[in-house]
Amino acid sequence: MTAHWQEQREGGSRASIGFMVNVALRCGRGFILFCLYPITLYYFLRRGLERRASRDYLTRLFGRPASMWQVLKHLHCFAVTMADRIYLLAHGERGFDIEVNGLDVLQQCIAQGRGVLLVGSHQGSFEVLRALSTRCPEVPLRVLLDKQKTPAITELLESLAPEVGDAVIDVSQGGAVITLAASEACRAGGMVALLADRGRAHEALRRVDFLGQPAPFPVGPWLLANTLQVPVVLCFGMYRGGRRYALSFELFAERVEIARESRQQALDSILRRYALRLEHYARLEPYNWFNFYDFWQQDDAAPVALTRTRAMPEA
Repeated sequence: MTAHWQEQREGGSRASIGFMVNVALRCGRGFILFCLYPITLYYFLRRGLERRASRDYLTRLFGRPASMWQVLKHLHCFAVTMADRIYLLAHGERGFDIEVNGLDVLQQCIAQGRGVLLVGSHQGSFEVLRALSTRCPEVPLRVLLDKQKTPAITELLESLAPEVGDAVIDVSQGGAVITLAASEACRAGGMVALLADRGRAHEALRRVDFLGQPAPFPVGPWLLANTLQVPVVLCFGMYRGGRRYALSFELFAERVEIARESRQQALDSILRRYALRLEHYARLEPYNWFNFYDFWQQDDAAPVALTRTRAMPEA
C-alpha cells in the first residue's frame, strides 16, 4: 500500500531549521545558495522516497528515464525556492526580479468587489504572491494552509512576517470554519489563496489524466469555489534561476457552477482543465514541480467516496 504524502516526515528538526533561517538572514543569499549544493546531495542520498518520486515525475515528463543529474537539479531547485521563502517573507520582493503576467486579469476580478479565489499548485513558489502586497496593497490576502504538516517550518517562517501568519486559514480546523473564513474574506472584497493539486488524508479525490496517466486530484477546492461563487483565478509563481521568478495569473472561471444532478461530470470537466494547466507549466518549467511522493497513487492509502463534500484543500 502506498503511504499518503501527509505521512512523510518534516525535513529537519526545529533547531536545525531555526539555525538555517538565522544563517540565511545573517550571511545572505549567496552563502546559502553555496550551502545548498551539499545539502541537496545529502537529501538525494538519504531521502529515497523523494528521490524516486522525482525520477518518476521527470521520466513521465521527458518521456525517457531521468538521469541522476536531472533528479539532483530537481531537488536543488526545490531547495532554492525553500531558501527564498525566508527572504520573501523577511524582505518582500526586495532583491528579486519578479515578472508579473496577467495582473490586469486579476485586477478586473478584484474590481467586481465579490472577492477572488486564487488557485495554485505545488509548483514553483507560492510565496511570490507577496509581490501582490506592493501592487494591490488595499486588497487583503488570506491563504489556506495546513499548519500541522510542517509545524517547525511554518512556525519559523511566520515569525519572519507575523502579518502573513495572521492571514493564514488553518485547514486543520475543519470544513465549516474554513468555508466561513473564506466567505468572510470574499465578502470584504479580498482574495483567498489555496493549492489544489494535493488531497489531504480522507479527502475526496477524482482521477483525470496528467502526464499520460490518470492522477487523483482533490475536489474540495472546487466545492469551495462553488460555494463562494466568486471569480476563480489560477496563479503560478515559477522559479527561473538566479533571482528571477515569474508570477502568472489567468482567469479560470467567472464562477464555478457544480449542479447537484451532474456533479461528477462537472467536477471531471473542472479537474481536467486544471490538470491541463498544471501540465502546461510543468513542461514550461520542468524542475518546478514539488510533489515529492507517488503523485499518481496518492489515493491508494485511503480511498474515499465522492460523497464527502466537506473535504477541504491543502496548501
